[in-house]
Formats: sequence, C-alpha cells, structure tokens
Amino acid sequence: MHVGPPPRGSDLAARGMAADAESPRVFEAWKGSNIFFLQGRFIFGPDVRSLFLTIFLIVAPVSIFCVFVARKLMDEFSSTLGIPVMVIAVLFTLYDLILLLVTSGRDPGIVPRNPHPPEAEIFEDNSEVGGARTAQLHLPRTKDVNVNGMTVKVKFCDTCLLYRPPRCSHCSICNNCVERFDHHCPWVGQCIGLRNYRFFYMFVFSTTLLCLYVFGFSWVCIVKIRNAEQISLWRAMTKTPASIVLIIYIFISVWFVGGLSVFHLYLMSTNQTTYENFRYRYDRRANPYNRGVVENFKEIFFTSIPPSKNKFRARVPREQEYQQLTIGGGFMSPNMGRAVGDIEMGRKPVTWDELRAVTQAGDLEGGLSSRNMVDDKDSELGEVSPDLRREFLSTRGVEVQAALHHRRSSWGRGGSWETMPEVRAVASAMWEKSRIGSGSGSRSMSAANL
Repeated sequence: MHVGPPPRGSDLAARGMAADAESPRVFEAWKGSNIFFLQGRFIFGPDVRSLFLTIFLIVAPVSIFCVFVARKLMDEFSSTLGIPVMVIAVLFTLYDLILLLVTSGRDPGIVPRNPHPPEAEIFEDNSEVGGARTAQLHLPRTKDVNVNGMTVKVKFCDTCLLYRPPRCSHCSICNNCVERFDHHCPWVGQCIGLRNYRFFYMFVFSTTLLCLYVFGFSWVCIVKIRNAEQISLWRAMTKTPASIVLIIYIFISVWFVGGLSVFHLYLMSTNQTTYENFRYRYDRRANPYNRGVVENFKEIFFTSIPPSKNKFRARVPREQEYQQLTIGGGFMSPNMGRAVGDIEMGRKPVTWDELRAVTQAGDLEGGLSSRNMVDDKDSELGEVSPDLRREFLSTRGVEVQAALHHRRSSWGRGGSWETMPEVRAVASAMWEKSRIGSGSGSRSMSAANL
C-alpha cells in the first residue's frame, strides 16, 4: 500500500490557518444579549430599538423649529438673525446625535467571561461518606480588595465565572459584567460604564443645552412678532402656534434631561455611580473612590479611555471553542447552597433528596440488570446457596447505582465521566463486605462437604 509523504511545515501552517478561518468570530459566538452591526464593529444592547425613539424625540422638534420658527425669523425679520439660528440648531443636533451613537454603539467596558471557573480553595469537611473523610472544593462568595487604603468586597459572578473588579456589576439586561457600571439606559439602548460614561454625560448635557436653545428662540420669535405688530403677547402667540408647541414640549422635556444633568453632575463631583448611589449610600460611610472635586472631574473628562478588552472581530481560539463545547454549564457557584456530593468543581450539586432518588432509581435498574446477569451466568453460579445469590445481587446493584450516579452527575454535555469519589467509596466498601461474606460462605460450604 502506498503511503504519501508527511506534510511539510508550510502545509501544516496552511492547514492551521484554514482551521482558524473556519472558527467563528467573537461576536458570532457572543454569550451576552447584545446586538452587533457591521460585522462586530458596533455593539448595542438588546433594546436598541428604543434608540430610534430617542432620535425621533430629538430630530422632530428641531425640524419643526427650523421650518416654522427659524425660517420665520429669517424671512420676516432679518436674515442675519434667522440663518445663524438655523445653522447652529442643525449643527447642535448633529453633534448631539453623534454623541448618542458613540454612547450607544461602543463597548461600555464589558469584562470578558472566563472559559472555566477559577481555581478553588480546598478544605477538609467533617462529613464522612463510606468511612472516609471528604475534601470539598470551595470558592468564596466575596473577596477583599484594597482601594485607596480601604477594604472593598468584590463578588463572584456566577454567569461570567470571575470575581468582578471593583465598581463592576453584572447587567441583567445585556447579560454582561461591566466595569464601573453606572446603569442601563433604555433611551440609548446600552449599558453606561467605564468606556462610555463620558459620552453619555456629554450627550445628556448637550441635549439640555439644545432644549434651552430651541426654547429661548421660540420665545424670541413670539417677542419679535409682538414688537413688530404692536399687539399683545397672547395675540402674538396665536400667530406662531409652532412656537407654543415647542415651548410646551421643551418645558416638559427639560425637567428630565436637565434633572439628569444636574444629578450626574453631583455624582461626578463625589465620584459615585448611579448604582452605588442607590445601593450603598456613600453619605453614610466613606467613599473610597472620592479624591476631591477637581480630581474627580479630571478622572471623568481628562483621562484616557482604556481600550476594549474584547476583540469582537477576532476569531475564537480553537482551545476556547473546545472548552465551551465540552465544559457546558454545570458549574457550582459559591452563591449556591452547599451540597452533599459537591466534591469536584464543575459538577452539579447533589442534595440528599436527589441522592436518595438516584439510589432508588439505581435499585430498580440494578435489580433488573442483576436479574439478567444471573440468568446469563447460571452455569457459573450452579448450585450456590440462596444467601450467596443474594450477596451477588446486592453487589451488582451497588455497581449499577454507582454507574447511574456518575452518569447523572456528569459535568456538562461532554465533560468528565469520572465516578464521584464518595460513590466509589460506598461501592468499594459494600463490595469488600460482600467479598468477605462470600469467602466465609464458601469456607462453610467446603467444611460441610468435608
């Protein structure tokens, strides 16, 4: 038979490149709830549709202002006043929309998920299963981190399998851990975090200024009409209904965007996030992140934004893809209750009720399997006494229980099929007991024959 020559180094490299090309990109295998556009160049939240409503609420009143108010100022009064007013309104609106898209379409500071849980701390448990002491693997729920000389507790994230950095929180809407998590804003359809908080505040503040701009020149139009026609203010208002609509609309809207601007101005001056302000109440205890008003503002506006920790257009590594397929989601987190059979990290915790149910199912399956095995091995058992036959059935039942138990407690869809240690201990003890009993029974039968 002809055997071809082994592949050369260049052929191996080409095959490796072809394998990498077949692997999906990061944004295609993303486990969060985000929506990507332009092949992973833009990342949005799952509620990105609300972004169109926000754009409409900004563009519609500005369009009415340019068509009915700024144009009236330009035509009936002075082009030197009307044209600059219209141009500034259009440019201000474009600037506001750019800030909106930058806030909504970029990575807010998502912390990449771990492909596997961190190493656990081993400690001895006092419980004994099968006469042997069991060692349990344990991940602490929280860890202490030193921040500016103060101790801050960081929590373990069950979904991302990592200890969250300080000021990081898991967004339940986007299903991601976000650094310096402030809140999830439904109006921009994105989380507000470390990498887009600056642009979020600039968007809110510029929207407030745009509202005040349109509100002010709507009143200027009314006053111009009153002075030109020498009529009362109410009569002048009836001659420009668009100005009245804009004044009412902006009067309602400015309470929201203006109030939000003032609230976040307070948060920045004290170096807090919205999440921390509502959750921890730093006014009742020391804030480890507050370094003074000037330094706090420098941190927000005059520091470089860290690069994204996620390369959404990169290929998923083959090792990580294999781990995601084999490990699955059977990890026992430190936030879950302690379980009886939690010996190895990554196994599904087993409670006493579940263990009892598995044992009963194992008895039924063990009895059926043992009966078939006895029927097949009648020639081997021969004229064995009923006691020894019962010992044989019970031993086979224990083996079937152990097999059923490790089959049900396997890790993930394609993970380890290793039998759990305490099940092996119970099976070994009962097998040893049955072997000793069988040996003594055989010796007694031989003595009786003699």
